[in-house]
Parts: sequence; C-alpha cells; structure tokens
Amino acid sequence: MEDYNNYPVPENLLKDRVILVTGAGQGIGRAAALAYANSGATVILHGRKVGKLERVYDEIEALGKAQPTIFSLDFTNAVEKDYLEMAEAIAHQLGRLDGILHNAAFLYGTTPLENETLEQWQTLLKVNLIAPFALTRACLPLLKNAADACVIMTINTHAHNPTAYWGGFSVAKGGVESLVKIQAQEWEMSPNLRINAVIPGPVNSPQRAMTHPGETKRALPKPEELMPVYLYLMGPDSRGVNGQTIFCQAGK
Repeated sequence: MEDYNNYPVPENLLKDRVILVTGAGQGIGRAAALAYANSGATVILHGRKVGKLERVYDEIEALGKAQPTIFSLDFTNAVEKDYLEMAEAIAHQLGRLDGILHNAAFLYGTTPLENETLEQWQTLLKVNLIAPFALTRACLPLLKNAADACVIMTINTHAHNPTAYWGGFSVAKGGVESLVKIQAQEWEMSPNLRINAVIPGPVNSPQRAMTHPGETKRALPKPEELMPVYLYLMGPDSRGVNGQTIFCQAGK
C-alpha cells in the first residue's frame, strides 16, 4: 500500500473549498481543521463543546485564513432532523460543501464485553457509526454538486483488526470501515465523489491518553505529524483513490 505520509503538500491545496470537520475541538480533528484552513479551505468546525470549538476558531483567525463556521451538535442525542437541518444550514450559510472529515469519536474505555451495557452499546453505535452515515447522507446533495468531493472516515486499529476489550467501539468503527467500502462501490460511477478510511495509529491525543494512561506520550507522534495523509486525501491529487483504508505512519 502506498505511503502518503511524505506527501509534499502544495500551497493553497484546498483553496476555495468548504470542508466540514467533526470532532474539531481537540486532537486530530483540531489539527486537521488548522491544516485545512492553512491550505486555503473554509472550515466548518463541529463538536459538542462550543468552548473548544471557539478556541480552534480563534487559532484559525490568528493565522489570517478564511473565517471558519461553528456547528455544535451532540451526536448522542441527534436524530435525522438534526442532520438535515445541519446540511441545510451549511447550504444556506456557505452555499457549498466539498468535503467531510468524520473524526468525532466516543468511547467509555476498554473493558470486557460482559461489562458493557445495552445503553453503552447504543451510544457507541450512535456516535461512531450512525452519525457519520446520517451526516454524509444529509450532506450528499451538496457533495454531489461539488466538482471534487471527498469524505474521510477516521477509524481505529482495533476496527481493522478487532481485539479483546475494545467492545462496542471496535464493532462500531469496524462498521464504518464496511460503510466506506459499500459507499465507494456505490459512487464508482460518480467520479467527483470518493470516500476513504484513515487509521491514525498510536498518536498523542486525548483519546489515546484515556485508553493508554500509563504510556509515555513523548514517544508518540503529534496529530500534526499525520496531516500529510489527511491533506492528500482531501485534496485533488487523491482523485481515483476510493474505498481504501489508509494507514498513517505506514513506514514506521
């Protein structure tokens, strides 16, 4: 599999594009939002906590880049009407949508299956699997109108290779990988649409800190170091790359 980690990012790669980033308040989502903005995109910042999104908003403003937009929506409580209203608001306020990075994720921690409740599984599936499906479907008319539209799903090593104690989170993210392959096949006759999954691998992020509390974080790459992959897949140079699972840190 080709390694995109050393992709030489062209200046203004995403100029005039509108990109929605879910889970943009921290970690990989924040790094991607800044990278996309720095490459010329108008970024839509999604998350649950407005305060975190406002800090990322201020960071983008400080770069002197296109003014971002904030959309706060809690996927744990969202219903179809909420996703449709979000898509309508994007159409009304920005007039277009050229890409979505689905990076929002939720997990309770690692534990045996027998300790996970039905309510926990429902939440894990709703945030990690149903939300990216529902939001992509709601935004599909906008994506279809774009000359070159890309959807990226951040998944997880334990989605691709399920292991003990990752439970409902692993199942949900594994479902996302299947979703990517199905959607890619359905878009084969639409050359302006593509969708891919990204596995970041171990990275110094809040989620990693929760699942690996005893780990030395200094040894892990920062989210910013993974951005060549996210920029390549969101930009025009990745046309024709569709339905793939891309590993960050592939050469490590």
